[in-house]
Amino acid sequence: MTNTVFSKHYRPCFREAPATGTIVHLPAAPQLVFRTRFSAPPPAKCSCLTAGEALTLLEKRMDEENGQVAMAAITGPGDPLATPANTLEIIRRIKGRYPRLPVGLLTLGMGSSRLAGDLAHSGVEYVEIKVEGVRCSVIEKLFAWIRPGSKTLKLADAADMLLKEQRHGVSALKFHGISVTILTTLYPGCNIDHVSLVSAEMMELGADAISLVPYSSEPQTEVDLEDPSAEEIAGAVLRAGACLPVVPSLLYRKPQESATFEWQSYQTVQFPTGEQPNVAVASSNGIEIDLHLGHAKQFLIYGRRGDGLACLLETRNASEPGSGSGRWRQAAEILKDCRILLTAGIGENPRRILTEKGLKVIVTDENIEDMVDAIYGSGKKNKEK
Repeated sequence: MTNTVFSKHYRPCFREAPATGTIVHLPAAPQLVFRTRFSAPPPAKCSCLTAGEALTLLEKRMDEENGQVAMAAITGPGDPLATPANTLEIIRRIKGRYPRLPVGLLTLGMGSSRLAGDLAHSGVEYVEIKVEGVRCSVIEKLFAWIRPGSKTLKLADAADMLLKEQRHGVSALKFHGISVTILTTLYPGCNIDHVSLVSAEMMELGADAISLVPYSSEPQTEVDLEDPSAEEIAGAVLRAGACLPVVPSLLYRKPQESATFEWQSYQTVQFPTGEQPNVAVASSNGIEIDLHLGHAKQFLIYGRRGDGLACLLETRNASEPGSGSGRWRQAAEILKDCRILLTAGIGENPRRILTEKGLKVIVTDENIEDMVDAIYGSGKKNKEK
């Protein structure tokens, strides 16, 4: 989780927006929907917060900021609109707790037309849509893959779908009274000369403003570009500004910032103690956290022994495979003395059930020893906080 400070030069037209304050980023969107050719491969496991955890983090930040929070925003690690039920539940909880607090989303825009009414009704007031181009040829040049649903489409088909979804989405969001800013990354030789067309078409659809983010090379990418020059950036700003106001992005974060929340989120977790002193792990080899919860045949149970050292205490058989919610309620009973479950993957339904039973689920593929040490306060990660 990171904070963004409102620019003094621009504030969206919220119905009730404070004059100053920070934006609290809530990493509560689990599903990735795209990758550009110039970005690093996504993590194998995409950790995120549940609705309850997101609200807990927001409450913590509200206390720390003495209520001076300008907006709560769902900005990653995936796309909020890819899992709409989860996103709408988070928004409802935020609005139930803080009715006047504006809520924002950062999205690629797929599904925005269909969901615009629900988003407005739930309380969303600001959306940034990532529009890198308005022609299929540009999209195909920039994106490695686009995944509207559970399957990755052919890039040509996905590009055409994306452009239609974004065009319809901007219009629908504006129809429902939501402030829309277009977010465009400036890729040298790919779309810098294209931003004037992006700005013009988005203006016609009703967008309020455009934010331009200069491309910056990332480590571990397959393709690198030269960073845009100051002259190229200035020219792009002038061309885009002929149609829409060019404003700073409120919701964009650099890729290396998007994974910083996991260990920070532990600050809000009641670490193993009392009636739930233990940690459960789904692992095939006892070294790495490498099993999806649904594939786990047993759990490794870690906790403190008599001298206070955290170690492996026992193994327990997992619940029997089956359909429906009964399996996960049984799993919660098996792990009733555990506060935290470490797993390499988990579905939305089992995560919701286990969380409701008081079990904190952490999705990771790290080493068991490192994670257990960090949780119980004796590891290197804890020392680095």
